[in-house]
Amino acid sequence: MTAFQRLILRANSGRSWAANAITLRSLITLVEGCLLVALGVRLLQAGGLLVSGTAGISLLGADLTSLSFGSLFFLINLPFYWLAWKQLGLNFTLRTLGCVTLLSVLSDVLTSSLPLGEVSLPVAAIAAGLLIGLGVTLLFRENASLGGLNILSLHLERRFGIHAGRTTFSFDLLLIALAALAYPWPQVVGSALAFATLSFVLGRYHRRTPQTTKTTRDITHSSEDSVQAAG
Repeated sequence: MTAFQRLILRANSGRSWAANAITLRSLITLVEGCLLVALGVRLLQAGGLLVSGTAGISLLGADLTSLSFGSLFFLINLPFYWLAWKQLGLNFTLRTLGCVTLLSVLSDVLTSSLPLGEVSLPVAAIAAGLLIGLGVTLLFRENASLGGLNILSLHLERRFGIHAGRTTFSFDLLLIALAALAYPWPQVVGSALAFATLSFVLGRYHRRTPQTTKTTRDITHSSEDSVQAAG
């Protein structure tokens, strides 16, 4: 199981109704997280780079079609809300829907209002990975996410025993392969750097956050044990 998926489970574990209630502070945090991610996406767009998950698929689709990133990101995430509701509850799903919608709007607004010239691909990749990683961690703190393939991976692991980490890795490999067909190699390498930076940020957040419930510890340890056994 990836750090991203552990964080989704941890954000949703053992929370009372009071902890799930929307407050002004949590609302501001969600907006801040979406804005950081939108800025990261804008940098990726300026460099013609991708990142993992549905955001990467949306960036690729925006380059190959006439649709905007925001429109594609909103549409691609629609099938995942039912899985999120079944796996992680209604509160998590509603917050995620709100964040996906807000990010879709912010990204399209920044695309039209924040023109960027030529950017350094390594700098854009690292900065975007950091911004998106920090933004996503803020959303996790408030029991929300940006939807995506990680929820599908969690569902496949729970329903069919298919390891979530392997599923996510397969999706990322497929996305990199598609990027290799559509982009010059400097952008493919830059995209891989953005993937790695985002994973690094989420991994650091995971290690520094204590486990909140025994259930989450058991899920994480079980998944890690299966990785070691497979290796």
